[in-house]
Amino acid sequence: MNASRTLHRGNARIRIDFPYNLEFAYKLKQIPDALWSKTMRAWHIPDTKEAFAALLALFPEIEMEHETRTNAPNRAEDVKNEKPVAKGFSKPVSNGVSITVMGRKIAIKLPKNDVDTRFILGLRYSRWDKSQFCWVVPNYPGNLDLIKDYFNHRITELVVHESIETNTDKGTQREIGKSEILIIKTNQGRLKLIFAYNKQLSYEIGKMPYSVWNKLNKWWTIPFSENFLETIKEKAKGQGLSILYEEEQKGSGITPRISAFDIPNYRPCPEEYVAKLTELRYSRHTIKTYSGLFEEFINYYHKYDINSIDERLITSFLRYLVTERKVSISYQNQAINAIKFYFERVLGGHRKVYLIDRPRQEKKLPTVLSEQEVADLFRGIANIKHKAILMLAYSGGLRLGEITRVKLTDIDSKRMQVRIEQSKGKKDRYTLLSVRLLPVLREYFKEYKPKLWLFEGATGGQYSMGSIQQIMKDAMQAAGIKKKASMHTLRHSFATHMLEHGTDLRYIQSLMGHESSKTTEIYTHITTKGFDQLKSPLDTLDF
Repeated sequence: MNASRTLHRGNARIRIDFPYNLEFAYKLKQIPDALWSKTMRAWHIPDTKEAFAALLALFPEIEMEHETRTNAPNRAEDVKNEKPVAKGFSKPVSNGVSITVMGRKIAIKLPKNDVDTRFILGLRYSRWDKSQFCWVVPNYPGNLDLIKDYFNHRITELVVHESIETNTDKGTQREIGKSEILIIKTNQGRLKLIFAYNKQLSYEIGKMPYSVWNKLNKWWTIPFSENFLETIKEKAKGQGLSILYEEEQKGSGITPRISAFDIPNYRPCPEEYVAKLTELRYSRHTIKTYSGLFEEFINYYHKYDINSIDERLITSFLRYLVTERKVSISYQNQAINAIKFYFERVLGGHRKVYLIDRPRQEKKLPTVLSEQEVADLFRGIANIKHKAILMLAYSGGLRLGEITRVKLTDIDSKRMQVRIEQSKGKKDRYTLLSVRLLPVLREYFKEYKPKLWLFEGATGGQYSMGSIQQIMKDAMQAAGIKKKASMHTLRHSFATHMLEHGTDLRYIQSLMGHESSKTTEIYTHITTKGFDQLKSPLDTLDF
């Protein structure tokens, strides 16, 4: 364990470096104002006699380095002895400040000076790049003007590059000119928009439904649709930008998940992990998901003891999921949760924040079948059980798992309702039982005579979700429907058709079991009801 003086956000601190050790971290927390720095990736305490004495009492063998570290290239003790700097910073007379603007980064090279360091550290997310020996500041709106105003006549070089560099795929670096916009249709049903800073275009994109700014990669994404694509092209042309359009190739450069055939001594998920999930009453589906994700994690580091995997390795694994496995945002978020569950709940550790941004969930506009397509789907099914399953899903907007868990006692033919028990979020709700569905269910009951579950398998248990998915696939093929649809498509179709028939969104939210009304509002972006009745103002002109 080593200690060294450093400057952190303008304050004199003592930095403590040691290999990951939970016991050491607990001890350090006993020192007043002891903090963990994500930028330094180290603990630090106040640079005072009292704090240092407390440190020595806890760790008598600790050694103090006399030189400050390169990530803060000014001695903390010098800053401590300085007189307070007045607001606006009293600028020392010095020359030789070089500023280079490269897309979304501003690089500053200058002679070492504590007052200048304080100014730069006052700019959000500034950092010291020891490899280039310069300060790096995000090129946020206004930052360059602040820097130019502060250094003023001391600036000897100012270079602004008119293009940005971006990694659009694994190992592929692209340079996008200032007058260009790159539009990529991704395999996840999104449009990725990459361009140099443009305030007006960013504002227009931000207003679009389910637009997401990816601050890690510095690009926008929006759901893919032909209308959205044309809208972006029009707005980009209005800003004088040249348009580059590409589509991702499926499966290109994606690293497959590690399996038992890839490494020796493949480890299953620890029993205590599954036991803790069960103890806390997580659903069967969540237990299966978390166990699989944690199993992938521990086998990525199959040469390490599980409890020796530190935060640096965890962060590296999460980046691997994004850059090499190319997993979805939902998968990445679930992986973070699964790993945190082990270290925080199973081992009983403190909450941790890993050094990687937890991305916002990107939302795609769901596929919806037209009413005619739904009718064709049911018309082509000969098996009464299969027809009852799909009609129930559409009749009340049921999820796939909910269909398998419906019991005979959940069908209320007097009130024409179906009770959905302990569904997503452990919530109960009632949804609709269609008048057209009731005779189909009665005919099915006479033929199959289920005992407990409405739909039972060959051995009497719940009907499997895989079998239901296959029923949907076969019905789609028989009806000649080419859309990419699943069982969940019937749920989306139910909500969209209810909205088109004038049902209030609040009722649809209740029937669907949505916790937030924002989830239900997505169907307002799908429906085309009433578009044929709208008239362009151009049609009313007389000329």
